[in-house]
Amino acid sequence: MRRRLALLAVATTSLVLIAFLVPLAVLVRTLAAERATAAATTWAQSVATAAALGDRDTLEATVRQAQGSGGVPITVFLPGHGFLGAAAPRGPGVELAARGRSITVDTPQGREILVAVQGGASGPTVVRAFVGADRLRQGVGWAWLVLGLIGLALLAVGIAVADRLARSLTGPVGQVAEVSRRLARGDLAARVDPAGPPEVREVGAALNHLAARIRELLAHEREAVADLSHRLRTPVAALRLEVDTMCDAEEAARVGQAVAGVERMVDQVIREARRFDRDGVRGCDAARVVAERVAFWSALAEDQERPLGLDLADGPVTVGVSGPELAACVDLLLENVFAHTPDGTPFTVTLTARPEGGARLVIADRGPGFPHPAPLGRGVSGGSSTGLGLDIARRTAEDSGGWLRAGSSPSGGAEVTLELGPGTA
Repeated sequence: MRRRLALLAVATTSLVLIAFLVPLAVLVRTLAAERATAAATTWAQSVATAAALGDRDTLEATVRQAQGSGGVPITVFLPGHGFLGAAAPRGPGVELAARGRSITVDTPQGREILVAVQGGASGPTVVRAFVGADRLRQGVGWAWLVLGLIGLALLAVGIAVADRLARSLTGPVGQVAEVSRRLARGDLAARVDPAGPPEVREVGAALNHLAARIRELLAHEREAVADLSHRLRTPVAALRLEVDTMCDAEEAARVGQAVAGVERMVDQVIREARRFDRDGVRGCDAARVVAERVAFWSALAEDQERPLGLDLADGPVTVGVSGPELAACVDLLLENVFAHTPDGTPFTVTLTARPEGGARLVIADRGPGFPHPAPLGRGVSGGSSTGLGLDIARRTAEDSGGWLRAGSSPSGGAEVTLELGPGTA
């Protein structure tokens, strides 16, 4: 908008300046020519007066004075073929003036002022004053230069005023756009300070109202999720009591770990629901989290005689998701392997650090693989599951600034690649 308003100001100001300066420039040139012509005509008439007196000496003195003081070439064509003053051709204009008519003739070299003097005994006398083309345009160049500078100054003032006006419009609009982007990033506390024209202020007020309404709706939604999650504590507690009554200590320990995992997930859901505004920067050590979750699932893999290949990057690998979120994501992906492949199917877990920061997690198996295309949509499943696991993993990756890709592994099975963006632990 700012550029368009500046272009509009340039176009409008230019048209006004052209409409004003072009006629003025033509007028300046015309006035300069008329001024030079009037001066030459005055000297020509003075010489014509002297010629009418019939005194040759007076005529010669007047011609010399005119050429010396006025700087105008004066020629007096006498009856016959004689002349006094500056040499000049006896053209058609002179012949026409000799018939008793004073005229002005424009030539490529300049302008001739021809004054006819009647009453001589030998015939009419013609006085010729010549004004050169450079004299006709004397001072025009400087006048045009001054007019051009004035035009540029007016154009600059017009652009400055248009730019100031554009800033008063684009500033509030830019603030509205920035608040919209902050809201899109999840910053529900962002608000517009209404400014600018009434229409822009109205848009800012409407955006503030929309942000407040979104915040209110999300608050109700999160409270509902937290309440529902809290209700899950009762059946989980009942499961805990049932585990305590199991006779097989090893089986009770395994089931107890599973129940503890469910409790952690319920607690995480409640915490996430209660936390209204998410932090701008989150992070965890992906190597540690992945290692812990793989160690948890390795017991089940051993029971089902599934060969497990594990390749983790050395040292801490910081990613832009929290530890519980990443742990839940890894659990979902590993659960898919166990749920959709037969017992004994080998699988691998590979975690590598990305050069630009973050990590790449690849979980591949040698099972039947995904259908085509891979079920990445929310609620879409290639089997009997809910179809939410890959979608949750995808959203986790995208929240960190990464992405998820599901396809076929080199062995023909399923392969899920999770790109996680960088973060601070």
